[in-house]
Amino acid sequence: MDNHHQTLLFETLSALAPLRQADLHEAHTLFSFRHYPPKTEIFSAGDLVSEIHFLLNGIGRYFYIDASGTERNKSLVRTGGAFASVSSLVEGHGSPFYAEAITTCTVASINYQALIELSEQHHAWSVFLRRVYERLVLKKEKREADFLLLSARQRYEQFLDEFGEESTQIPLRHVAMYLGVTDVTLSRIRREMNLTSHGLNIS
Repeated sequence: MDNHHQTLLFETLSALAPLRQADLHEAHTLFSFRHYPPKTEIFSAGDLVSEIHFLLNGIGRYFYIDASGTERNKSLVRTGGAFASVSSLVEGHGSPFYAEAITTCTVASINYQALIELSEQHHAWSVFLRRVYERLVLKKEKREADFLLLSARQRYEQFLDEFGEESTQIPLRHVAMYLGVTDVTLSRIRREMNLTSHGLNIS
């Protein structure tokens, strides 16, 4: 692990839980680092996923492909998030969805069983793993509430608030899928908000 990767890993993981450099030292040999160009799959539907891939920089997505071949975004992942399939990690099933880099992504990957063992041996990593799951549940709960309680425009406004400048790096078709609206609906919402395609990734 070089100094650059070590710094990125510490900054990313310590934002999730109060880890010290000494805690990272206990685990540094368990992590591997990978770089994914845009539109590269991190894992595919049907894969047996055995690792958690913590996103050190970049933006990615989870998506399904339905029986007609249509892609449907499940979630967007920002720096500090992670790529994994819990059903695959816990139950040993093939992942039901895909994970893909939208921008160039750098991830730190760790075998899930190794992380479990680490959490059983070190209190700081036990707290870290609990925070990861808490964050996952809260994100899922919030997304469900947004779809039930907010209009499409409100969901888009919330997306812009959450992603800020990073929103310009995400193709509008991915944003529309993430919001659960058509491209036409998103275009209408953007016109109503006096937004243009200037500076946005529309491909």
